[in-house]
Formats: sequence, structure tokens, C-alpha cells
Amino acid sequence: MKFNQYYLDCLSHASYLIGDETTGRAVVVDPQRDVSEYIADATELGMTIDLVIETHFHADFLSGHLELAKATGAKIVYSSVAQPEFDYVGVADGERYSLGDVQLEFLHTPGHTPESMSIVIYEHKDDADPDSWAPYGVLTGDTLFIGDVGRPDLLASIGFTRDELADKLYDSLHNKLMPLPDATRVYPAHGAGSACGKNLSTDLWSTMGEQRKTNYALRASTKDVFMKLVTEGQPPAPGYFVYDAILNRKDRELLDETKLPTPMSYQQVRAAEKAGAILVDGRTPEEFAQGHLRGAVNIGLEGRYAEFAGSVIKPDVDIILTDEPGRELEGKNRLARIGFDRVIGYLKDPYEVMFDHRGDVQIASRLTAPALNERIAGMPELQLVDVRNPGEAEAGMIANAVNIPVGQLPDRIAELDPHKPTVVYCAGGYRSSVAASLLRQRGFGDVSDVLGGYNAWEEATQNA
Repeated sequence: MKFNQYYLDCLSHASYLIGDETTGRAVVVDPQRDVSEYIADATELGMTIDLVIETHFHADFLSGHLELAKATGAKIVYSSVAQPEFDYVGVADGERYSLGDVQLEFLHTPGHTPESMSIVIYEHKDDADPDSWAPYGVLTGDTLFIGDVGRPDLLASIGFTRDELADKLYDSLHNKLMPLPDATRVYPAHGAGSACGKNLSTDLWSTMGEQRKTNYALRASTKDVFMKLVTEGQPPAPGYFVYDAILNRKDRELLDETKLPTPMSYQQVRAAEKAGAILVDGRTPEEFAQGHLRGAVNIGLEGRYAEFAGSVIKPDVDIILTDEPGRELEGKNRLARIGFDRVIGYLKDPYEVMFDHRGDVQIASRLTAPALNERIAGMPELQLVDVRNPGEAEAGMIANAVNIPVGQLPDRIAELDPHKPTVVYCAGGYRSSVAASLLRQRGFGDVSDVLGGYNAWEEATQNA
């Protein structure tokens, strides 16, 4: 058996290729939208991709099932409970699929979503025999994570209550996954940083035995305790989640991951902005602060780029990219991973443009922790905004700060006074640069963010 795990740090997303060396047949599970790596690996291994299998309708990324099916001729597989708007094969609970010696078993495991399923992998046919039952592993999608389980509240806005799904999730875990042998490897669809749960580990795989011992949700004493545990304290879901959950059901345009966005002049960019487009600067917060075109929103490619773009930009808005020259295709494709396909172009020769239009270049104010304390002491009217998630803020905040998570800022911006001096902070400085640039883009006049964020402020305050 060939077993490849692919992991996208920027989306905390894991996908898989499973192949049988005796037949040269393979499947891909939960692919990212830019699918060239799977095709290249299958070709190198001398394998043909038979199936593209989705464990559920994902909310945190736009999956590449349509792109991979078009490129390879593979069939798309979902649980028979799912009803996508394109050709697919629905598999029943307990149904099996043979790649040759390698066997797959599909288990319906609703809870995170109604159509969620898991895939048990048997390396050899005999391993699936009840008398010698020895699964190699299980791909759990968003049903079971390492250290956590899938949150049941993401579909509350489209007709499912979190309690209904939490009840199903408990049954799926206890009746379908927990009976698997201790040695069964657990391979989820997400790791630490994903908003699909609240306690995901940095480990990319584990075993059922280890999860039974250490996973707080599996250790819950009763269903009622479990439901309370998994429905409380979840981080705010980025604004694009419902959009992607719906889009993953639909037939849609395919991504051409080789096609560059259109180069645009300064005049074309400004004209597009007047028509409603937004300029996204993908450089680091440090580079952005040294000089950027007025009105640009800073979402650094070095961080969780697509996630935060999807948190502060609406899916129906045209986007223009400003990146380090040579990274424009990367920016377009990473936005495409969440279905943000309205990249109408990129600013050509950005540094030359900024030099030629110096009057339209803005420097971003970034404060050290001691400078922040001076400003707090000297400005009673200072507006202090904590853009971390509620769980982070509960562990400690700067006095008199208001907590508005960065993903909620576009909808809660009216709670802030654009005429007051404003300082924004997060944990380390990435999210605060996103938020501060968004406030400036929305007309706030005096906005700074904090170098090193709350962590730097706390350290400086303790050492003072």
C-alpha cells in the first residue's frame, strides 16, 4: 500500500492519497482545490486515481473534487446521505471498495455535518476478516480530530441545530469509531489552528487507543456531558465558512492553477477600487508598515492568508493583489482554495508604482509595548481593540480593551468611533495588522497596532 498525507499549514488541512501497488489503483480523499500535486504523485507512483472521496461538505476550504475528477476521469464519492448538485457516487454505511489487496470501508459518522463519513483502511484483504480484524487506519474527516472532535454548530445557520448534530456526533464516535482496535491509526482532515474545533493537536495522526485515553470529548462520562463540552467555547467561525459549505455542494467553475491574474496599472487599480474592488497587500506586516498604497488591506502570504481574507472580505467583492513580484499566482491560488475567485488582477511593478505615486503611499503606525503603555497613560480617549478570539481574551486582556475578533470586525465596525485614536492588538502582530489596515480602509484616521501583540505587552509589563 502507498499512503501519502498532504498537509497545508495555512489552512490546517490534511488530505490523502491511498494506492494499491498490486493493481496501480488509487483514491484521493478530501483534496485541496489546486490538485496538481496529487496527479504528479500518482503519475510518479505509476497509479491511476479511481475515486475522489469527500468525507463531507467542507466549510473551511473549497475542495478539489471537481478539478481532480476532470483531470483524471475519477468518480466523485460522498456518503449516500449527501446530495451534491453534480454527478457522484453515494456509498452506503458499511459499504466496501476494493483497490486490489487494499480495502476501504465507508462508515457513516454524522455529527459535524449530517453527511459526514469516515473511511477505514485495510492494508490487506485478510485484515478485514472478522476473525483477524486489523484495520491499518481510519480517515475521520472532521468527525474525530487528534485531541478533539468536529464542532457541531457550523451549520446552525442553514437548518441544523447544534444539539441535534452533537447528539449524532456522540453516537457516531461511540458506535462507529471507538469500537476500532487500539492500534488503528487515526488520520483527520485538520490539525491545530483549524476553526473546525477548539482543542486540535499539532500532531498529524494518532491511534484510537491514544485518543480513548487523552481526547477530552471521548472521555466524557455521559452524552449530556459530551454535548455540553463540544458546544461550549468554540472559536468564532470565519465569515466564509457558510459560503464554502454551500459552494462545495454545487457544480461550479474549475480552477486553472497555472493561470496568472491580469497585470494592472496604478490607474486601473484605482478605477477598480472606485467600482468596489478591494486591494489586498500580501506582504509581511513589517513590509506593509514601511509603505503601502492608501486603502490597501494587509493580509500576509506568510500567514493564514486565505482564512483571514475570508474573514474580512465578502465572497462577492472583486480583489486586486499587491504582492512581492513573482508571488501573484500563489496569492490567486491560495484565495481560490476558499472559493474566492474574484481576483481581477494584480498591481504590476508595485514598488515602482509606490515610488511614482509617493503622495498616495501610507506608512502604518506600529507601537512597541512600552510605547503602547505611554499612549494608554497619556490618552484617556484611546480606543483599544483586542482582535483575538474570545478564548484568548478570557485568559487575559489589556485593561479597558474591547474584544472584537478579527473575523467579526467587518460586521461590528460600527461599535468603534473612527474619530478616536485607536490601537489594535492580537497575540503576535499578524491579525492586528489585518485589522488595523481594515480600519484605515474604512476611514479611521489614527490607527496603530502593537508589535509582538499581547504576548510582547504582557512580557514587558511583567518585567517593568
